[in-house]
Amino acid sequence: MLQASGTSELGAVNVFTSVDGGHSPEQMAEMALNKIMSISETSPPEIRMQAEAFRNNVKEILIYYLEKMAQSERTTIWALMKKQGHEDIAEIIRRL
Repeated sequence: MLQASGTSELGAVNVFTSVDGGHSPEQMAEMALNKIMSISETSPPEIRMQAEAFRNNVKEILIYYLEKMAQSERTTIWALMKKQGHEDIAEIIRRL
């Protein structure tokens, strides 16, 4: 007879949703930061403050580059639509 038992623990789960569109650069940055680093609730206040400041700085950098990536992607799509003769769609994309 085979018998198995065990327990497991699921850590914190974060869910990000959006309405009428994809995730914002801020949401994407937060998701990335949740994977990159965490700050212990039990860490000394000085270390916690320093870690939170670092996290905020990294988040601002991520947001900046995610916004640039989105602009670059729209430029690529605009160029592709224009090249294929879809100038009306290209113009809509350019205005986003």
